[in-house]
Amino acid sequence: MNILLLGIGNVLWADEGFGVRVIERLQKDYRFPDQVKVMDGGTQGVYLVEHVQAADVLIVFDAIDYDLPPGTLKRIANDDVPNFLGAKKMSLHQTGFQEVLAMAQMLGSYPQHLLLIGVQPEELDDYGGSLRPQVKAQIQPAIDMALSYLQAFGISAEITDADADLSDPVLNIQRYEQERPTADAACRIGDDRVLQTEGFELRLPQPTDQRTVQVDVDYRGKY
Repeated sequence: MNILLLGIGNVLWADEGFGVRVIERLQKDYRFPDQVKVMDGGTQGVYLVEHVQAADVLIVFDAIDYDLPPGTLKRIANDDVPNFLGAKKMSLHQTGFQEVLAMAQMLGSYPQHLLLIGVQPEELDDYGGSLRPQVKAQIQPAIDMALSYLQAFGISAEITDADADLSDPVLNIQRYEQERPTADAACRIGDDRVLQTEGFELRLPQPTDQRTVQVDVDYRGKY
């Protein structure tokens, strides 16, 4: 039996990095049997298909809009997972992962057991920010929920005495929080100081006889 523990999300957008931060903690503090894979899926989308196909048991960690108070932890299981991701997507990585599940099912290799462990985010628009305290506090409870679920399959984890190496040192949350610029040095929610620099020139739209269409797109999936 192959088991995949998968964290998805974007650490650059505050609480959206929750799933990746859970994986960071698992990689540093726990050891699993060989049939268990602990993976940072980030925002890879369809590139995760082969990993999902290979899993008999898939546990996904993510920030999910449950319409609940920030920091609330909740689990969704099996057939409800893709339906919930489709109805409650907050960003493109969730749409992408819904497609991953659909592709795996279409190709005939789909996890027999699927569990989504999600936290209600507080802040998603703080570029370069970290997890908010009440969201960060749910990392260990999310891990405990996953470990309890794995016991039904005869899987237990060993807690390590020392931090193990991460799959990518950049994932280290302490390093991330210490090395990022302060909000005064680089405002992370939109900085009007860029409009005051010499290299920025504000020009009004020029009249034209041609037909034009204006489109405003937020690449994280908000239109």
